[in-house]
Amino acid sequence: MRRISIVQGEHAVVAEPDVVISTVLGSCIAVCIQDSVARIGGMNHFLLGEPGENQQVSAQDLQRYGLHAMELLINAMMRMGAVRARLKAHLYGGANIIAGLGPIGTSNAEFARRFLQTEGIPVGHVDVGGTHARRVEFMAYAGKARSTAVKDAPPLLIPIVPAAALGGELELF
Repeated sequence: MRRISIVQGEHAVVAEPDVVISTVLGSCIAVCIQDSVARIGGMNHFLLGEPGENQQVSAQDLQRYGLHAMELLINAMMRMGAVRARLKAHLYGGANIIAGLGPIGTSNAEFARRFLQTEGIPVGHVDVGGTHARRVEFMAYAGKARSTAVKDAPPLLIPIVPAAALGGELELF
């Protein structure tokens, strides 16, 4: 079996058996899509759903957003011969790993569900939420996906320093 690993901001599309697309997710989302007739499938991995209103995003950072990542994935599949009306999706990720950062994972999962519903792409298996990272493997040709919890990953810790310890000033960057 050949393995294609993707990371945040990437996608992969294949139309051959014995290939697995894989990624590891925290609050990010991976959407696996397949056309079961053409046997074409792909996966993306995005950081956030969409940029904030009036937020300037460089061209190189666009692929980190689900709005752009979904279009790239669907278009790449259609260039290989997939038919939009036959697409079916699986949805993974969206964990809320770092409590102090709010429900980023939940927001990402909600974006993905909304996008797929708006585009009329039915969703099969969904494994989102929780507080653990996930490893996702997608056999695109067969349309089969597997998601496993990564429980041995070290926790992501963000040190909280009281403002008084910083001289009363706090600089965000």
